[in-house]
Amino acid sequence: MANLETFERTEYQQVKADLHRKILDRLDLEKLGRTNGDAAREEVLVLIRNSVNSEVVPLSFAERERLSREILDEIFGLGPLEPLLKDPTISDILVNRFDRVYIERSGKLELTGLSFKDNQHLMQIIERIVSRVGRRVDESSPMVDARLTDGSRVNAIIPPLALDGACLSIRRFGRDPVTARNMIENHTLTEPMLELLSAMVKGRLNLLISGGTGAGKTTLLNVLSGYIPNSERIVTIEDAAELQLKQEHVVRLETRAPNIEGKGAVRQRQLVINSLRMRPDRIVVGEVRGEEAFDMLQAMNTGHEGSLTTVHANSPRDALARVENMVSMANLNIPERAVRHQIASAIHAVVQVARLSDGTRKVTSVSEVTGLEESVIAMQDIFTFDRSGIDENGKVRGAFRATGVRPQFADRLATGGARLRPALFESKVEI
Repeated sequence: MANLETFERTEYQQVKADLHRKILDRLDLEKLGRTNGDAAREEVLVLIRNSVNSEVVPLSFAERERLSREILDEIFGLGPLEPLLKDPTISDILVNRFDRVYIERSGKLELTGLSFKDNQHLMQIIERIVSRVGRRVDESSPMVDARLTDGSRVNAIIPPLALDGACLSIRRFGRDPVTARNMIENHTLTEPMLELLSAMVKGRLNLLISGGTGAGKTTLLNVLSGYIPNSERIVTIEDAAELQLKQEHVVRLETRAPNIEGKGAVRQRQLVINSLRMRPDRIVVGEVRGEEAFDMLQAMNTGHEGSLTTVHANSPRDALARVENMVSMANLNIPERAVRHQIASAIHAVVQVARLSDGTRKVTSVSEVTGLEESVIAMQDIFTFDRSGIDENGKVRGAFRATGVRPQFADRLATGGARLRPALFESKVEI
C-alpha cells in the first residue's frame, strides 16, 4: 500500500512538473512583472486550468483544481509551503529534507503529507526566499538567515553541512500579533504580573527576557514594547527583523551578512554602538548573543534607561551568567567583579519564560536584580509559577504566585507616577 502511494505521489509530482514547464514556456514573465499582482494571478490561473483540463491524466475535478493551485503557488509563491503559510494555527514549519515536512501547532510537532519534488525543487524555493532579502546560499555560504514578507524568520542550511539534503526552518509570526489580553487568556501570565511589567516598562527600567528556543521571548518582548510611550524615539537592533512595534517613532536596524567575497558584514555590536549616536530614548535588541552584550550594558548605564532585550537561558541566574560570558567575548580584560557590578546596576529585572511539556508557554518567574553582594549578583523573585503536576489530558497544572516581596524599584516607580498596589504582591492564580 505504501509503495502504491509513493508511486502515485511520484507520478503526480511528475505531471505537475511537466505542466509547470509547459505553462512557463507560454507565459510572458516580463509582462507579468508589470501587471498588478492579483490580476496576474487570475490571468495565470485561467491559463493553468485550461492547460490542466487539456491533459489526458486520470485526475478528478478536485484533484485538477488542487493541481492548478499548486502550479500557481510554484510560479508566484513558495510552492508546497504556501498552504502552510496561509494556516494561522501553524507556528513553525520544519523541512528536514524534501520529503519530510513537519509543522508545529499548539506547541506540538506533526508530520505533514506535503513534499517537494526533489532536493533541487527545495533548493529553488530556498533560493527564492533568500534572494528576496538580498542574501545568498551556496556551497561557499551554506547557512543563511532570512525573513519572509510577513516577518517570519527563516533559517536554511544546505549540503555539505546538511547531510540528508537541504534543511529549512521557518518561525512563523501571525498576521494578528499576540496581545497582552491574549497572553492573559492563554494563562501565559496573570493580570498582576502584567500590571507590574507594564509599570516597569513605562517607568524606564531595563528588562532582560530569558528563555529557551520557542519559549515566546520575542512575543513577550513585542507585547511589553507596546507600553513604551508613543512620544519616545526607539531604535531596534536585530539579526533578522521580527519585532512589530506599533509606535510612530521607531528606527529599525538589521545586521548584514558578508558578501560573496566574505566582506561587508555588519555585526550586531556595530549596530548597538552606532545606535548610541542616533539619539535613542530606548534601545531594543532582539537578542544578545555575543560581544554586543558589553555595549548594551554600557548603554543601559549611560542614560539609555528603559532598554529591553532577550537572551537564551534556562533560568534568571543562568541568564545573568550568560550575559557575563558574552561580555568576556569582547576581550576587554575587564575584572570579573567589575563586569558583575555593571550587570547588577544595568539590569533591573529578569523575566523568565518557558515552553512547558504540554506546549503551553508561561512566564515562570519575574526576578528583581537587587545588587552585588560581595562577588555574587543578588536576586529575589517577585512572581513565580509553581507546577503541581499534569492532569489526565496531559495539561500542566500549577499556580502563578506572588512571593510577597515588594521590589526595591517600587519607590523609583512611585516617584515616576506609577504606584504599585500592595495587593499586587499577594496574588495567587491557579490554572
